[in-house]
Amino acid sequence: MKISVVGCGYVGLITGVSFAETGNQVIGVDIDENKINLLNEGGSPIYEPGLPELLIKNLKEKKIYFTSNIKKAVEESEIIFIAVGTPSDHNGNSDLSALVGVAEDIGRYMNEKKIVVVKSTVPVGSTQMVSRTIRAALQTRKVEFPLALISNPEFLREGSALEDCLHPARIVIGSTDQDAKKVMQRLYAPFCPNGTDNIIFMDFASAELSKYAANAFLATKISFINEMSLLAEKVGADIENLRLGIGSDPRIGSQFLFAGLGYGGPCLPKDIRSLLKIGQDCGQDLSVVRAVESANGKQRKAFVAKVTGHFGDRLEGRRLAVWGVSFKPGTDDLREAPSLEILDSLLKKGAGLHCFDPIALHNAQKKISGHVQFFDDPYQALRGCDALLILTEWELFHQPDFTRMKQNLRTPLIFDGRNIYHPQRLKALGFDYRCMGRPQQGTRE
Repeated sequence: MKISVVGCGYVGLITGVSFAETGNQVIGVDIDENKINLLNEGGSPIYEPGLPELLIKNLKEKKIYFTSNIKKAVEESEIIFIAVGTPSDHNGNSDLSALVGVAEDIGRYMNEKKIVVVKSTVPVGSTQMVSRTIRAALQTRKVEFPLALISNPEFLREGSALEDCLHPARIVIGSTDQDAKKVMQRLYAPFCPNGTDNIIFMDFASAELSKYAANAFLATKISFINEMSLLAEKVGADIENLRLGIGSDPRIGSQFLFAGLGYGGPCLPKDIRSLLKIGQDCGQDLSVVRAVESANGKQRKAFVAKVTGHFGDRLEGRRLAVWGVSFKPGTDDLREAPSLEILDSLLKKGAGLHCFDPIALHNAQKKISGHVQFFDDPYQALRGCDALLILTEWELFHQPDFTRMKQNLRTPLIFDGRNIYHPQRLKALGFDYRCMGRPQQGTRE
């Protein structure tokens, strides 16, 4: 099929490359000429494992190319995916200006029947708004072409997005057009080798809301286990044992039950705010979702309190090493990363920081300023520091050279926001180890 994907950000690029990989002819569209040039040369503007190889492969096979010419893309495509950003402010208001702009362009350049698919995460009613915008543009031109709208929310996880796109657990499609549903079923058939039972058809509103509801439920699990970690510390329980105890119940499941610094990234915080705003706009208070957001903020403060509880509230003269700043391993994304709030708080208290991240260091240098140094070697970052803070659970941190760590640190003190080590082992190695929701294992009795 001939497909265009408007918006070559994270979702659009992953979606476009995946459709090319399954044999379609794909045009990626973006207004950023530098990004277009980079992509056509085989470079990726985002970090995602496996993406560069798949991008180069499909460019060579001429199954995908990138352009800023949306007129050409609209005219030559049967199906147009809209995957532009819809950022929200801190009140949950979604900025749909890019979505509206693309809809106007589609109406301006339509030359025959089109299927338009809204891939962006949007508030309820947005797909119908796109339909109205396109039809209004057609009326201005005094032309009429058949138009089918689809709501097709994405459920990608950064770090495993290609796997999620090529082998999805489910594909949600909101539509009232029977012919368009059949086309979408054929398009997604290669992603469903065991049949298309995981393609779920529904109405627009349900499809749009499903993305927000799914992320809110996952965020609820994260905030719940984090609240339990705070309680576990108070009563002397071990959150890892509690996680195993409740996660083995199939009604609950073990995923998203890891205590730490709370959720971050480009999706969960934004979608929680947007969902609360959707509820507010229709007069429905979502008290559980509101509590989830509140609990998430407390977890970052609890981690900072561990540091100040040891050193005192004034941190002038203290140097702290930081391992990991991205919001999760497998990505260079710092959008709403827990590390940013934590490090900002420590810098304001006078601390000096030595930061290391295997992938996100370049982005960190743009986001973190003040009394901070950046290192491209994790052990060099430890030199002369009073403690190590672990804020992202990158794989290379799990089995480090503990002897070298002790030699480089001024004091063998670790504040672990991701619980990647076993407390008893760290105590045996001579570390003062402070983690989340587990009995604290210092070297002093």
